[in-house]
Amino acid sequence: MNRLPDAEVLLTPREVADLFGVDPKTVTRWAKAGKLTSIRTLGGHRRYRKSEVDDLRANYFKAQN
Repeated sequence: MNRLPDAEVLLTPREVADLFGVDPKTVTRWAKAGKLTSIRTLGGHRRYRKSEVDDLRANYFKAQN
């Protein structure tokens, strides 16, 4: 099997919510508000780029302090 070395890691709404300590519906609202870019799977489920989530996390927790 040949994997791309630069393949972007995608997270589910639950995984993102667990990182922030919020409900998955909050993550969906963030995506609708433009705070996060969501990618839709063929089945219509949302996925989020880990790199973008990491950037948001850095700023989110800075703002909380």
